[in-house]
Amino acid sequence: MSELRWVEVGNRRRPATPNLTPGRRVYGEELVVLEGREYRIWDPFRSKLAAALLKGLKELPIDRGFRVLYLGAASGTTASHVSDLVGPEGLVYCVEFSARSLRDLLISCAGRKNMIPLLADARTPESYRLLVGEVDLIYEDVAQPDQSEILLRNAEVYLKRGGHAMLALKARAVNVAAKPEEVYREERKKLEQKMEIVDFRTLEPFEKDHAFFLLRAKG
Repeated sequence: MSELRWVEVGNRRRPATPNLTPGRRVYGEELVVLEGREYRIWDPFRSKLAAALLKGLKELPIDRGFRVLYLGAASGTTASHVSDLVGPEGLVYCVEFSARSLRDLLISCAGRKNMIPLLADARTPESYRLLVGEVDLIYEDVAQPDQSEILLRNAEVYLKRGGHAMLALKARAVNVAAKPEEVYREERKKLEQKMEIVDFRTLEPFEKDHAFFLLRAKG
């Protein structure tokens, strides 16, 4: 069961995850102690998954011991919160294409033995086949025109039967000339050919022209 908690910060309600490395921050986030345990406040302006939770995402299928394939880990902000949730028994495979971002990711991974940084291209999932096995969840935040196709290719290779996927979709990266609502509609058609759409949320005011899909593998 997910160890996500909700806390009041001033007059705001924010999600928080149990800090896997007590006393250490990853991106300057606030730390609070609840019932003798330290938690990290999850910033929705820095994490699209936190934004989706605040927009009412009805399910967070990330539990202790889970194996997660994270595509587009960047500097590791959201990946570090996923690391908190899967705990020391789980693993987060952090795929990042940019060598510059990987340097920041390595700093985020420091002290977090369950975060595995991988310099690789998410478009070619077979390239990291020897390093990543079957996973419970795929999370993708890759601002490319073929975002949906990247997710589906990786799901075909790595996602277990009945596993979940999360896609943070940037509409302007798919088609800068189309209205975001049109992009969401077309991408939904692609995704539901291969996966079940469990939930869908737009991310304003936290992220402009972004939407979040929660998916489940069919069968």
